[in-house]
Amino acid sequence: MLAIDRNENMNIIVDAMGGDNAPEEIVKGCIMAANDFGEIITLVGKKDIISEHLKKAGYNGDRIKIQNAEEVISGDDEPTTAIRQKKDSSLRVGLDMLHKGQGDVMVSAGNTGALITGATLIVKRIKGVRRVALAPLMPAETGCFLLVDGGANVESSAAFLKQFAIMGSIYMENCLGIKKPRVAIVNVGLEEEKGNQLVKETFPLLKACDDINFIGSIEAREIPRSGADVIVCDAFVGNVILKLYEGLAGTIISKIKGAFYSNLKSKIGAMLVKDSIKSTLKTMDASEYGGAPLIGLNGLVVKTHGSAKAKEVKNSILQCVTFSKSNINEQIVESLSHMPELTEE
Repeated sequence: MLAIDRNENMNIIVDAMGGDNAPEEIVKGCIMAANDFGEIITLVGKKDIISEHLKKAGYNGDRIKIQNAEEVISGDDEPTTAIRQKKDSSLRVGLDMLHKGQGDVMVSAGNTGALITGATLIVKRIKGVRRVALAPLMPAETGCFLLVDGGANVESSAAFLKQFAIMGSIYMENCLGIKKPRVAIVNVGLEEEKGNQLVKETFPLLKACDDINFIGSIEAREIPRSGADVIVCDAFVGNVILKLYEGLAGTIISKIKGAFYSNLKSKIGAMLVKDSIKSTLKTMDASEYGGAPLIGLNGLVVKTHGSAKAKEVKNSILQCVTFSKSNINEQIVESLSHMPELTEE
């Protein structure tokens, strides 16, 4: 799991109105995080509604603040238009606060496109980073892996993917403590000559990069078997992997639960192995790892699932704290500084 250095409290900005289960589950998750981690959390959204949910949950502490924002960006809003026109939305106000230094990190379960667009326009990219990438942590047979890009750049280039590989390696080494994380590019075969044009152009760049531990191509079936620590691909492929992974995991868990409660005999068996099954299923629960950081930004923004419940919101906040205190952005700048060919637009 991610670890926290507790030497200094942070102010975590949370979009209280974004997501399918907002604001109730967002507020619950923030209460859990405030109680467990001791950080200051600023909930951004309609003050009266947020206050009502805090009262309903019985929270009377002093670690959760409220920043009023009267508008909401919905999942149906066009990203660029929403960011430019809904200036008093919880998502826009939160990003403005982060840009102005009124918070250390931001978490949102809201409109993914609007969050990526707003973060790029308002928070801006690290100098030298050509594109930010959505980088979710996903469970695997042993531990987890980082999928990059999971949804930010459907149209990509070999240079972008090389940067993603470098930034992903830095993340896994510093946040998860994995020394020389194994980097692989998603492909339809293991041979170097396999793949589409983008993969063929990217492969030699990754192979020649001394900043990463590149192990070659990886086929989709090896991803859940812990075939690599950093999985590199464009956002189209990445998002298909992400959504299929989540859907299949949910289906398998549902099937297992259904089998255990189908008759009296299976119910008795379920009671005998309940603890073991519960701990095993927990390792395959993506919500245990929080959300997906937008790596490459000049500040930390984490996108958690639109359907996130309280536990995932809490874990996303934990993820924010760990990322911020690992000085990852500084290391990304250092790694890219001696690669001018990657930073030229």
